[in-house]
Amino acid sequence: MPDESVSPPPVPGGRADVVRSWDARADRYLELFRHEWDTKPFDRAVLDSFAAGIGEGGRVLDAGCGPTGHVTEVFTTRGLDATGIDLSPRCVALARREKPSCRFEVGDQRDIGAVWAGRLDGLCSYYSLHDQPRSLLPGTLAAWAGALRAGGRLLVVAKEGTADGVRPDPLGSGIPVYWAEFTAGELRRAVTAAGFGTVEATVREAYADEIPTRRVFLTATRGPHPADTATAARGAGGRAG
Repeated sequence: MPDESVSPPPVPGGRADVVRSWDARADRYLELFRHEWDTKPFDRAVLDSFAAGIGEGGRVLDAGCGPTGHVTEVFTTRGLDATGIDLSPRCVALARREKPSCRFEVGDQRDIGAVWAGRLDGLCSYYSLHDQPRSLLPGTLAAWAGALRAGGRLLVVAKEGTADGVRPDPLGSGIPVYWAEFTAGELRRAVTAAGFGTVEATVREAYADEIPTRRVFLTATRGPHPADTATAARGAGGRAG
């Protein structure tokens, strides 16, 4: 008879699985990437440009901030009203310790549409998509679109490829992790389908100290919300009458 006191393993790539894997490897990740910007000038330049496009005081979310909190810090030091969120309580605890002047919260990037409801000026996903199945991409992008105001800016950074499943942790923690990759073309199509426009994608080669996979950097602008479009249409109809 099975032991009913033993919980079943979490669904690979599900919320509980993300918490499991990141709580277990957050400390190692922090040691590996605490000074990441020292060797990634391209990434830092992209983040600075993204922040400048939002403008001082803009509300921006760092989705999947991880234990370093350094993306949130970039935005905060550039004068943005930045918040970093992560599903992993350990990641959030470490980020708060590392960057005490920044704001971090436990949260799910797939639930932010209802939480922010069109109030964000910007959203950055710096490698936060590779922890979940590729099939969840449309729903995740829909949540991001719902969180951003019309005209809000999106930045997605992802590893290029077609991987989609459980594999040994490439960072060497020794635990199995979910690993998903995306091509620039499919990210472009998915973002456009989610209601974004002005989509631009750049791909860079991996740096010498990185996992040998090319990186995709995609920026986009949130189009009008359906309610805004309907209101405009009614207004135009009234004027015509």
